[in-house]
Amino acid sequence: MPQNKQIKRNNMDSVFKMVNGFVGSLVTVFMGLIPLAILWFVLTGTSVLGFDVVANMTTLLDTLVNGGFIGLVVLVILCSFFTK
Repeated sequence: MPQNKQIKRNNMDSVFKMVNGFVGSLVTVFMGLIPLAILWFVLTGTSVLGFDVVANMTTLLDTLVNGGFIGLVVLVILCSFFTK
């Protein structure tokens, strides 16, 4: 019976690793698309696929700046996601 639990645990570990790898790869792709969308907006003045990345980022930063201490805490948390 304990060996059966070990097999199930190994299966769950592999599933979590696979999902984590997929999500990490997806985030990497989107993080690569953001600079391209900004460059596209600067060069053409139009949005990419209906998303105005520059306006959305400006709104996000404005919200964080006007949020006071809580905005600062959220900004630090967001920065921690993007640094290793």
